Amino acid sequence: MLSTAAILAPRTLSDRLVRPGILSGALLVVGGALFTALLAQVSIPLPFTPVPVTLQTFAVLTTGAALGSRKGALSLLVYALAGMAGAPVFAGGTSGAATVLGPLGGYLIGFVVAAYLVGLLAERSWDRGSRVILAMVIGELAIYAIAVPWLGMYLGMVKAVTLGFLPFVIGDTLKLLVASGVLPLTWKLVGRTR
Repeated sequence: MLSTAAILAPRTLSDRLVRPGILSGALLVVGGALFTALLAQVSIPLPFTPVPVTLQTFAVLTTGAALGSRKGALSLLVYALAGMAGAPVFAGGTSGAATVLGPLGGYLIGFVVAAYLVGLLAERSWDRGSRVILAMVIGELAIYAIAVPWLGMYLGMVKAVTLGFLPFVIGDTLKLLVASGVLPLTWKLVGRTR
């Protein structure tokens, strides 16, 4: 049987920091989308691949963990829909339906799935200890599981792996390690202030 304290315990960082409500939930979702859009602008195009280097995956993983499964996934869906509608939120200030439906669309869909999965694991306290790295790896793998085959429809699978996965493994590993350090640290800092 669960204790009252366990039932009322915050499941995510946003639960710990923000009073629940429709307005606060909407603001968190929009904030996560804006955070992702901002980090998408840290973009370095590579001459040999259509996939740029960005900080989007860091934003996706931390947004999912901080907001939880539903709000995290919704946040990334809002991000994708805003870009599809013409807001210059994608890497390098790009936008439009062609981006979502084109070779890079699998990454955007993968972002929604990754935020959901990482958020689900965070709701089970995986963002507070050593399991946070595994949660981030699962999120990263979810992105690639969708993005690489999607890119493969345009380039073929061998090129999709060599141009859409291999060049990014080291950078994405560094980003997920940073996210894995930021989340438990933030929980510790929040615990001290409340």
